Amino acid sequence: MSSISRRSLLGASAAGSVLTFSGLDLGAAPSDDDGGFKLGVASYSLRKFPRAEAIKMILRLGLKYVNIKSYHLQLDSTPDQIREARKEFEEAGLHIVGGGNIDFHKDDEADIRHKFEYARLAGMPLMVCAPSKITLPKLQKFVEEYNINIAVHNHGPKDTFPAPQDALRILQDMDPRCGVCVDVGHTAEAGVKPLDAMRASGSRMLDMHIKDMRVFGDMNSLCDVGDGVLPIADIFRELHKMGYTASVNLEYEINENDPFSGMARSCAYMHGVLAGLKG
Repeated sequence: MSSISRRSLLGASAAGSVLTFSGLDLGAAPSDDDGGFKLGVASYSLRKFPRAEAIKMILRLGLKYVNIKSYHLQLDSTPDQIREARKEFEEAGLHIVGGGNIDFHKDDEADIRHKFEYARLAGMPLMVCAPSKITLPKLQKFVEEYNINIAVHNHGPKDTFPAPQDALRILQDMDPRCGVCVDVGHTAEAGVKPLDAMRASGSRMLDMHIKDMRVFGDMNSLCDVGDGVLPIADIFRELHKMGYTASVNLEYEINENDPFSGMARSCAYMHGVLAGLKG
């Protein structure tokens, strides 16, 4: 447990005041005071909602950064459909920080190129992705051609890359624009402490999915950020220490039909953590 207490950061009335966020702007442009990283939303959190409604919900959360999942922009969209979707996000004032998780298990260069074209048209500077051990090295030439980063998403014990360290064994010899998205929940599920994964990843950590769980490693115990056992304050403190400037995106996997209040409570808790770290 961090020296910064968990829900006590926000006081007993936190759940009733999550929409005010204590006047803090978690989605504001990064600064030295908040660690320099961008806090946003993985739109997978809003997978049961159409794009227009998802955009409105992200704005209600007070966040400005979004990683777009295919639920809100299908991978088989036409170029015009991709441009229109991009316009909707950008005209709402949201900054597209990436897309995904995008599957790259198919060993087919045409399929790989299609997905890089999708990302290029959508204005995605990064793709959170799920390659195989065979396809991962093959992504490098597309990263170099398109100048779009890739961040391998670890997905726990059943995945090709259970923890970030598993992907790093291949990534260490690749272009520095090829890195990992540290999913703190799935990292714990793999039996690895998120802080250890972050330190091992170093400059290869190009993205992060933030969430919480009541029982370390048990994805069935996912909960609002701040209600669980993951060391959120220490994670943010480590990001600052690392000089991390990329994205930390809330990936809220529970209550999929009614996620907003839990997402808002999670954001409120993270506001409190940042306020505590500034103090």
